[in-house]
Amino acid sequence: MASTVTSKGQVTIPKPVRDHLGIAPGNQVAFRRAADGSIVIEKADATARTPAGLPKSEVPRGRE
Repeated sequence: MASTVTSKGQVTIPKPVRDHLGIAPGNQVAFRRAADGSIVIEKADATARTPAGLPKSEVPRGRE
């Protein structure tokens, strides 16, 4: 599946992907780097987020 990036850097998440992840309008998604270097998109878990919106595992040490 492919999606086009707009001039604002936005993309439409294809419906099959939204359905699979359980993403609805107003939900947030999180991006993380996998061990192999690929980028993974997930439905954001509000309990595992920092005030800056970064996953706790992605915050540089000393910046929690």
